[in-house]
Amino acid sequence: MSATKTDIARPLARYSAWTRRGDFVFLSGVIAVDPAAGKVIRGYDDLPPGVAERIGRTGEFSVDAKDGPIIAQSWYVLDRIRATIEDAGGTMA
Repeated sequence: MSATKTDIARPLARYSAWTRRGDFVFLSGVIAVDPAAGKVIRGYDDLPPGVAERIGRTGEFSVDAKDGPIIAQSWYVLDRIRATIEDAGGTMA
């Protein structure tokens, strides 16, 4: 999937989300917040359709309530990092 400008990490304050120096891309403050939608990623329900089931949603409250927030937030942050790296011309590899 190719990154678009809306997929990249966006800071909540006035600083650069990323900068590239040679072969290195330096990131700053990638957190589980979707500033475009104005929401904090709190669990599976805040992810794009179909993602929660791919990353571990079970449908069992006792499991999803405990594991859902950290898994959903981690997926979101890593996906924003991936999109940002790709926008900078790199890959996660």
